[in-house]
Amino acid sequence: MSSNTGPFPKGPTSSGPFSTAPSDPEELSPAERYRASAERRAEAATDLGAFIRTLDFELDDFQRKACLSLQDGRGVLVAAPTGAGKTIVGEFAIYLALQRGLKAFYTTPIKALSNQKFTELGEKYGAGNVGLLTGDTSINGDAPVVVMTTEVLRNMLYADSATLDDLGYVVMDEVHYLADRFRGAVWEEVIIHLPSEVQVVSLSATVSNAEEFGAWLDTVRGDTDIIVSEHRPVPLWQHVMVGRQIMDLFAGETTFDEIAPPVDADGPQQAPAKETTASGRGFDVNPDLLTVARSESQHSFRSRPGPGGRGQRGRRGNDRPARGPEETGVRRASRPQVIASLDRMDLLPAITFIFSRAGCDAAVAQCVSSGLWLTTEKEQRIIAQRVDEAGHDIPPDDLDVLGFWTWRDGLLRGFAAHHAGMLPTFKEVVEKLFADGLVKAVFATETLALGVNMPARSVVLEKLDKFNGEAHVDITAGEYTQLTGRAGRRGIDVEGHAVVLWQPGTDPTAVAGLASRRTYPLNSSFRPTYNMSINLLAQFGRARAREILESSFAQFQADRSVVGLARQVRSREESLAGYAKSMTCHLGDFTEYARLRRELSDAENATSRTKSRARKSLSDDSLARLLPGDVVDVPGGRAPGPAIVLSSDHSSREPRPAVLTLDNQLRRIGTDDLEGPIAPLTRIRIPKSFNAKVPKSRRDLASSARNALRENRPPAPGHNRNNDFGRAAALPNQEKRIADLRRALRAHPCHGCSEREDHARWSERWWKLRRETDGLVRQIQGRTNTIAKTFDRVCDVLSAYGYLEASGDGGLVISSDGQRLRRIYGEKDLLISQSLRLGAFDDLDAAEVAALASVLVYQAKREDRGLRPRMPSISLETAVDIVVREWSALEDVEEENKLPLTGEPELGLVWPIYKWARGRHLQDVLSGTDLAAGDFVRWVKQVVDLLDQLAKIPGLDPRLARLCGEAISLVRRGVVAYSSVL
Repeated sequence: MSSNTGPFPKGPTSSGPFSTAPSDPEELSPAERYRASAERRAEAATDLGAFIRTLDFELDDFQRKACLSLQDGRGVLVAAPTGAGKTIVGEFAIYLALQRGLKAFYTTPIKALSNQKFTELGEKYGAGNVGLLTGDTSINGDAPVVVMTTEVLRNMLYADSATLDDLGYVVMDEVHYLADRFRGAVWEEVIIHLPSEVQVVSLSATVSNAEEFGAWLDTVRGDTDIIVSEHRPVPLWQHVMVGRQIMDLFAGETTFDEIAPPVDADGPQQAPAKETTASGRGFDVNPDLLTVARSESQHSFRSRPGPGGRGQRGRRGNDRPARGPEETGVRRASRPQVIASLDRMDLLPAITFIFSRAGCDAAVAQCVSSGLWLTTEKEQRIIAQRVDEAGHDIPPDDLDVLGFWTWRDGLLRGFAAHHAGMLPTFKEVVEKLFADGLVKAVFATETLALGVNMPARSVVLEKLDKFNGEAHVDITAGEYTQLTGRAGRRGIDVEGHAVVLWQPGTDPTAVAGLASRRTYPLNSSFRPTYNMSINLLAQFGRARAREILESSFAQFQADRSVVGLARQVRSREESLAGYAKSMTCHLGDFTEYARLRRELSDAENATSRTKSRARKSLSDDSLARLLPGDVVDVPGGRAPGPAIVLSSDHSSREPRPAVLTLDNQLRRIGTDDLEGPIAPLTRIRIPKSFNAKVPKSRRDLASSARNALRENRPPAPGHNRNNDFGRAAALPNQEKRIADLRRALRAHPCHGCSEREDHARWSERWWKLRRETDGLVRQIQGRTNTIAKTFDRVCDVLSAYGYLEASGDGGLVISSDGQRLRRIYGEKDLLISQSLRLGAFDDLDAAEVAALASVLVYQAKREDRGLRPRMPSISLETAVDIVVREWSALEDVEEENKLPLTGEPELGLVWPIYKWARGRHLQDVLSGTDLAAGDFVRWVKQVVDLLDQLAKIPGLDPRLARLCGEAISLVRRGVVAYSSVL
């Protein structure tokens, strides 16, 4: 089999987007043709028929089914792969709204997608009919069709906004975002609180528990049809790039649809042990890839250091030249070589996913410096014109800071990066140029896979692991599907291609496993927040609020899991009854006898553990007391025998002092090397000139230790060799308890039973199963009403802070401070409200107000956190002290009430925001920080969003409201003001 075999594209198709081949009329019987004709005539007279006539393509089956459900007045959940055409269902909902004189809201998880959808719908339905509402942008908000971020709609619902009047349809694009740990709860809030007459169109990537999610939607929203399609309209081929060769992942011609097992209606699929679908059809991994993997493994084994500590080489010590994978490891292609190979095989445009911003920027720089060009002169002229238009309003001083010229140079050659650190304007230009086929290679972080419409012919994955903020972890099968789903442009490409770059140690079977599984469960991240809870209380009262929260998808999933657990409990209870019958004794109550045996065993084990802990404590203490120069006898471990202590370890919880053995080995010793407390045998002086890295120094010190042992020199004063484990054995109460239990056991009637041990075996089984069953019961209790219980604890905190007050009838009412909290949305909502309450903003000017707001929204990367910086002014220093002290107190209260902790206030954005508000240049603002321009703009917009919320709080001090408005004006300038395409 050829190493680069496989169905590579022959060129674009001529069919329009979403086109599907009609079934052959000759295959239908006369009766079937007549019925189909009648159905087409009937459909033509409906809203759907009129909508179809506005399109230049035929609807796929799943699109037609979803649209028919909407037309009949039902909600829909549409789950389909990326690029399958889900959004056409949302557009039909908009069409219905306009035809029926109703409003339609189109919600998205990110502002970039909202901007993109606003532009598309504006072009289709006219600018006057389409509005946009995001956290920092408001355009034509009263239009019949409004695109918005999901948080904006949530805020409208809580504020009972008049904009909701005549709302008929809500399209929730990327609804699978409700699994997001930080923002997912907003989607559930919207679904739960929307008026019952509103039809909800939920558009989701393919998830493995779509039936479960649809069942919940049906419960909370009424009639909801579940439309699931696994079919990719553009076939997706899987490849691995080995060196510069692109090899098929699977043997034979195997596409995405063929390897995709059916979606499990009741939950996640079981990952197959081999590349085999649920239908039983197996798919073999390309044997050429398996050969490469074996060759690499053999080469790696041969290249391991031998006894001499060096790799196995020729006599002269020179490496032989590489002669292919049979004799050496695979030489990885550089990024320019990868792009050149894709270009040569007509696989561009391509998106290369690199899980690092710096890596994306470096990839563009490498391609530029390699001299590679992917564009024609005509394309370069178009790109230059568009890029220059985008940078026309940017002050010249800022262009250099933003890396404009480097960015422009890459675009002219057909290369671009795409990540959150870029200026939004730059990202939007890249998206448009790529969509128009002018930019051919984009290097992106995984955030591009979440919603932004940028399909490509090919998708390349540099690695199959990523850093999740704490550790490097393998990507999941669901993430693999999301990333590679971008490959294949409907109506343009005959097929799409997913290419994984070979890395040392790549396992082709594991890659095939990722490519062949569709395990992407949708799990709720919903939990009551302070703002959510107080808004529910204000609108519905406590009893109704609890009922609403119990209708969340989180509780729905918990309740479903409880059903399975309850079934297990019933089965175990039946087994317990059988065990109890088998251990019945004619001499007495064997259950009581078994309890005594169990108590005796537990008491003996507890005593043994207590002694072990005491012995370990003594050992740790003795290790911590060792001093440099002590010579000790290490009884166990890798190198038992005498050793010299080189350095103490007083501060560790488990001390591990460094020692030098008498055979010159350096190591550390711990309690695992000891049989009990350790004490010095003797002591020597370690010379100041001693260097553990110098063999002669080690030999001389070991010789001194041998002399000291031979002469029986005493250890330093104050050391006591303590091998007395009396402390560990001094457990009179436990020993008395054991003796009493043994007497009671011997006195029990069942002790003399001839079948006692047989009964005891059944008793052990009974006790083990009883423990397991009790554990399941505790799980059920823990999952029952979990959301409502969390809500009760949130209410306790709000009551303790005075946001809720007891009413005369024993209920709860919202205080004036509570009314303020209702209008504060964010992860630190209660801390923000407390900061206002305690006067943190009182003595600040507008620039300082903006800086303090940054403390309440900014989230630094873990590695960026350092020492607390000095604040720009005394008044701001005082304000920050108030916020930090209040956060510390709040954290204690949350810990006490077993609630998620409010994030720590971050001070890393204070100086940049303060400087920016004071009118400083962008270069000065970013100097000395690790902030990218795009990050800075994004955080400034979040500051603006918070300031806007504060300014609109009813009853807020007019002076502070005015300062918030001034602060917004100060920071909404320059790159922040022109960072949108709108």
